[in-house]
Amino acid sequence: MHMSVSEDRSHLCELPVEVIVDPETGIWMVDGQPMILQPRHAWVGAHKAFEETFGLEAYRKVLFDATYEAARIWCDREATTFGINGAAIFDHYMKRMGQRGFAQISVEHFNPEELFSELRVSHSVYVAEYGASTGRKTCYMFEGAFAGGMESAFASLGHEVTCRVEEVQCGSEGAEHCRFEVTGS
Repeated sequence: MHMSVSEDRSHLCELPVEVIVDPETGIWMVDGQPMILQPRHAWVGAHKAFEETFGLEAYRKVLFDATYEAARIWCDREATTFGINGAAIFDHYMKRMGQRGFAQISVEHFNPEELFSELRVSHSVYVAEYGASTGRKTCYMFEGAFAGGMESAFASLGHEVTCRVEEVQCGSEGAEHCRFEVTGS
């Protein structure tokens, strides 16, 4: 969507979170954590280049490990900052991912006794950039983040588990939205 500076922007929302920018360093902060703002096409373009350079499975493994670790750190920090635990940690994480433009993610089922959760992902940046007819799932970047975030939520309730995440439906294969299942063991 291209807009000229003179177009009416009254229908657009303000940033959904408070962003503090350090005037000396230019570092953006949200909830006390440093952030980066970059164009979606650049982010997904790098993602595609890594797939081509390293191969899909190798890149997927590296990305899982990196996003898993980042999610655990972020969720643990946010739980302390906001005094939340359990599903509230994961709900907060999903809300923030949506506010940062990755996708709209909703927790459709969260059961700490069964160590199981189902997630719905709509408006994924990966589906938007790869397209709806790639013939393969493109939202695997979320897998490590969902595993790390969900493990943080379960751990806050006294369940030290390892989570497995599976994308069971993807918009890049023509589905209306993506669907993930998270299972702890």
